[in-house]
Amino acid sequence: MERRTIGAAALAVGAVGLGCMPMSWAYSTSRQRGDESLRAVHRALDLGASLLDTADMYGPFTNELLVGRALKERRSDAFVSTKVGLLVGDQHIVANGRPGYVKRACDASLRRLQTDVIDLYQLHRADPEVPVEETWGAMAELVQAGKVRALGLCAVGARAGRRGARLHDATIRQLERVQQVFPVSAVEAELSVWSPEALETLLPWCETRGVGFLAAMPLGNGYLTGRLRTGAGFEPDDLRARHPRFTGEMMAANQPIVAGLRRVARRHGEHVTPAQVALAWILAQGPHVVPVPGAKQERWVTENAAATTLRLTPDNLREVAVLPRAQGSWD
Repeated sequence: MERRTIGAAALAVGAVGLGCMPMSWAYSTSRQRGDESLRAVHRALDLGASLLDTADMYGPFTNELLVGRALKERRSDAFVSTKVGLLVGDQHIVANGRPGYVKRACDASLRRLQTDVIDLYQLHRADPEVPVEETWGAMAELVQAGKVRALGLCAVGARAGRRGARLHDATIRQLERVQQVFPVSAVEAELSVWSPEALETLLPWCETRGVGFLAAMPLGNGYLTGRLRTGAGFEPDDLRARHPRFTGEMMAANQPIVAGLRRVARRHGEHVTPAQVALAWILAQGPHVVPVPGAKQERWVTENAAATTLRLTPDNLREVAVLPRAQGSWD
């Protein structure tokens, strides 16, 4: 697989990563099977999809434990990204950015992941009760202690309250603040054909500063694969059961987006899929961009990795750019 370099620390990773969250959290609990997920992780590493993205809150904790089972055997093949800063309670999630907690959480993640160093340690969310510089300073001390190689900021939750070009203003202000404390190597934020807002300001901010960009939810929580049936419904614990874009009405209304991806896919061969076009579109946004699609089965890992061989033409990219904007939003 093509390798991409992210951040000032020149971190080399496969051009497509693997989001491990669906293996143990947020998506269809009844379909989560540890051994099947472990085979998916090994398949990703076999294909060069080295970036494994997890977090202590996924499960909570069980996702890191699963990834740790793979790392125990294949640490040298993997680039490990995990996150800190969110605690899962009974029906709620709270931020915790206190320096002492961050250091204890890192030690716990290292134990669960069965490794002595985390390649990329990301702040999942800033704690409104703690100056972000204090949290980031504690994370920087972990780098100095040799427990972490590089730091990142996760901006996946940035969409509340704003749209378009102003969506990531608060995230950029945070980035400017923490850059004064210790370099940011990567930013993780939502980017997909149906959620392109990061292209406005956040992606250019990263590009001009040599910061890597990890594209979260690049397949639109599975919608852009074209495999979800309108009106089929989701299990109660599946995050899509509460997502406005996954009502029967909105799934039907957004079908033209998937149809457009299928048209482009057909021009590249009968075996090319809408998901691969969606990932190739993200890869075309810059050499510092790495999509991190979630998957828990080997076949989907294999399909996603193959997107690195798909080269969209300028006409293809223009065709995707003019697809209808998605209807339905968290806002």
